Amino acid sequence: MLVPSTEGLDPQVDRTHGTHRTARTAPGTHRARDDSRAGSRRGASGPVVMGVVNVTPDSFSDGGRYADTDAAVAHGRSLLSEGADVLDIGGESTRPGATRPLVREELDRVVPVIAALSADGAVVSVDTMRAEVAAEALSAGASIVNDVSGGLADPEILAVTAAAGATYIAMHWRAHADRMAEMTTYDGPGGVVGGVRRELAARVEDLLAAGIAEHRIVLDPGLGFAKRPEHNWELVRALSPGGDLSAMGFPFLVGASRKSFLGLLLAGQDGAPREVGGREVAGHALTLLLAQRGVWGVRVHDVRGTRDVLSVWEQT
Repeated sequence: MLVPSTEGLDPQVDRTHGTHRTARTAPGTHRARDDSRAGSRRGASGPVVMGVVNVTPDSFSDGGRYADTDAAVAHGRSLLSEGADVLDIGGESTRPGATRPLVREELDRVVPVIAALSADGAVVSVDTMRAEVAAEALSAGASIVNDVSGGLADPEILAVTAAAGATYIAMHWRAHADRMAEMTTYDGPGGVVGGVRRELAARVEDLLAAGIAEHRIVLDPGLGFAKRPEHNWELVRALSPGGDLSAMGFPFLVGASRKSFLGLLLAGQDGAPREVGGREVAGHALTLLLAQRGVWGVRVHDVRGTRDVLSVWEQT
């Protein structure tokens, strides 16, 4: 398969596979950066930085601090000022064991936030598994659909995305949050990497059949979703140049920020996982590793720290 271009990923930011062509400026503004180093190595200018805005009362990472519209919009603007390229707005918690909100609840959470931040000029992604939410979010100004189910939860979301000409991020997924801990067995050829690759390939076939353009497809290995801790590290290794996931020929977004497998890595002498707020440095180390491996984007909570890490790397 030819490596698809991500050029035209959204109408405001110029992207190509493995390069990043925007400088971070004031909220809602984007200007071209000096890209003279692009091509010197894959990902020379760093990955796209996607800032997380959880408009949920039960987020694992921020405890519902941005659950109302005004707080969420203010947080999004802050992330933009810190250097986010894309804001990922979500109204459904996908932490293990979470229950789903009603459709109306999810719409009421995300659509006003998307409308406000899009009006500021931000590039906005909607984090949803529902076709109805995706449709209203795209109408409100979102240009990317980030579906953690890869179209399995609500297949109509693919037609909605295709009709809008939007970019679609398909994550590896097996079950909703209340059941995904039961779905961590990968006993086929290649173990977890082989299983994720095959299941993502099947999603790609469905995306193309639904009319989503190849150059508008981004994949996500789904770290922490129906994965045991060791699975996540295997998948990170498979994103190395020439690795089984990189060899699929599609751009990859990786969301590792603050996740439990980092907490377990940093567990204390009593075996208790490191608390969420104490996982940031490990997350930044992983971001640096992923940048070196040429991933297309990273989904993070701490945008300023991510930018600091990438700024240092870009000078080396």
